[in-house]
Amino acid sequence: MTWFDLADGVHARRYEHLDQTLGLVVGSERCLVIDTGGDEVQGTQFAAEVREITNLPWTVVITHAHFDHHFGTAAFLPCPVWAHQRCRDALVREGETDRETWVRRFAGKPEADRLASARLVLPDHLLTDRVQLDLGARTVELIHPGLAHTDHDVAVHVPDADIMFAGDLVEQGAPPSIGPDAHPRDWPGALDRLLALRAGTIVPGHGDPVDRAFVAAQRDGLSRR
Repeated sequence: MTWFDLADGVHARRYEHLDQTLGLVVGSERCLVIDTGGDEVQGTQFAAEVREITNLPWTVVITHAHFDHHFGTAAFLPCPVWAHQRCRDALVREGETDRETWVRRFAGKPEADRLASARLVLPDHLLTDRVQLDLGARTVELIHPGLAHTDHDVAVHVPDADIMFAGDLVEQGAPPSIGPDAHPRDWPGALDRLLALRAGTIVPGHGDPVDRAFVAAQRDGLSRR
């Protein structure tokens, strides 16, 4: 586990499990937690690690509905939880099925019991396109760039720090994950919309932070599929 201190008040937390990267953006009045991990044990650990950096009240944003990005949310409650409208719909429709699938995949490992007992928390603040959040002396933007890894991906742009948290729109260390709910033909266009925001550092949902050239190369690879 490693903290990347990307800019003043902008941090990424790397975990060995699933090669996952979670995020934290700190303003003067509140902070934004970007994804919460795959179960409440990880969520509780991440919450404690956030508290080592800031005691400000937090808001959570879920980048998409896959289990490893949201089943730790209960550890942060009570707080506002943001996501795309279709993310909430997916959690209602498929959250328990997704949990059961991964509990079976983790059979015999501690992660199976941890995931089985985690609470499914539905987001209570929803967007369809984009919304700005005022953290105090810092504004971040939650952006849905279009169909891509899912139909409801949300990226987090931190303009004053020149940083973008991309969720699983971008992956480092492995090819992009193209599951049954992905839209590979539309994905390159979504990455173009993120690249147009000119962020110099992009934080993937899995792997180390990357630059614009890495994202452009990943876009080009998806375009050739």
